[in-house]
Amino acid sequence: MITLLFSSFFLLLAFGVPIAIAIGLTVIVVLSTNDISLLVVPQRMFAGADSFPLVAIPFFILAGDIMAKGKVSEKMVQFADALLGFVKGGLWVVAVLASMFFAAISGSGAATTAAVGTPLLPELKKKGYDPAFSAALVASGGCIGVIIPPSVPMVLYCVIADQSVARLFLNGFLPGILMAAVLILIGLFVAYKNNYAHGAPFSIRNIGMTFKEAIWGLLTPVIILGGIFSGFFTPSEAAVIAVDYALLVSIFVYRDLGWQNLIQIFMRSAITMSIIMFIITTSTAMGWVMANWQIPKLIAESILSISTNKYVLILLINTVVFVAGFFMETASALILLTPVFLPLVTQLGIDLIHFGVIMVLALSIGMVTPPVAINLYVASTISGLSIEKISRAVVPMVIGLLVVLMLVTYLPLMFKGIIM
Repeated sequence: MITLLFSSFFLLLAFGVPIAIAIGLTVIVVLSTNDISLLVVPQRMFAGADSFPLVAIPFFILAGDIMAKGKVSEKMVQFADALLGFVKGGLWVVAVLASMFFAAISGSGAATTAAVGTPLLPELKKKGYDPAFSAALVASGGCIGVIIPPSVPMVLYCVIADQSVARLFLNGFLPGILMAAVLILIGLFVAYKNNYAHGAPFSIRNIGMTFKEAIWGLLTPVIILGGIFSGFFTPSEAAVIAVDYALLVSIFVYRDLGWQNLIQIFMRSAITMSIIMFIITTSTAMGWVMANWQIPKLIAESILSISTNKYVLILLINTVVFVAGFFMETASALILLTPVFLPLVTQLGIDLIHFGVIMVLALSIGMVTPPVAINLYVASTISGLSIEKISRAVVPMVIGLLVVLMLVTYLPLMFKGIIM
């Protein structure tokens, strides 16, 4: 059954079948060969969509799209430039810093890449920065978008693993800051090595002016995350409030979005969400098939036969998840792999919140590793550079992010109390 399941799935992927359809057809193949009614498929698909926490996902996507399209992201980039643009290679530092700011709003890697890259990549090229390295750095900064909360993949993981969204969000800050620090160090190293020019002089007045302009965007994570962690509202309610706030800021404060823009944004967000929901529902059906034949248990037993050392086993899991990120979109990989590894992780005594951070971080790196590298495609569209050029330039960033993954994986295992 395991052979039939995975061979059918990967064969369909090899023929270029979209992943949601490949998952659904695999389920149909497995059920048909076992004389089980295909009515199970729509039943399981509807059951997969019938989850209240999933309400948060479309609203976080919509809030990110509204702020990316308007002046919010542009104002935050200007504030980041005023803070750190004066150092050598400062605009690269600004790119990562702006990614952190927008990550605390969007919950999406692609949205973060687009929001930061659109105003910044043309400016980087104009100032003489390496275009390919700049595009790769902005795309890598986009990975922070799903680590620093709010995060769409984190919400998905919590729905699957039945964990607290607020607790997982709380544990996303430190890994996100570590990712940003590593990317900044890589950018500064290349800038000093190639003797890049300094940016604009440091100015308290300029910082104050840009902060005043960016304050509306910077308040977004304070409102969203402050409300969640204080218990004032749930993550799902916070997502709706994020949309309301984004609309108020864009329409009445910056006045940069008209009704025509909003219709386009709503349509784009609806299309994005429909794709994600299709993947979620077909993956739920796949999860039912795997649970029915106890496939996760069999896989866990097979992995345990290799070693009983939890440090070795978590390395094997990391490797599988990281490689899966090469070929699968983050949401689908998360939905398929989480049920497979949960029994094993539970048996090893690893905190499921810690495992959630590991899963999301490992899959976020897949956003910049071809062939399925959504952030690279966004950066390529904005910069006009080929995927091949950006892929070569992104190698140092991928190595740096893997170092962060190892730190986030092993430090909490060796020193208890890091997970909150």
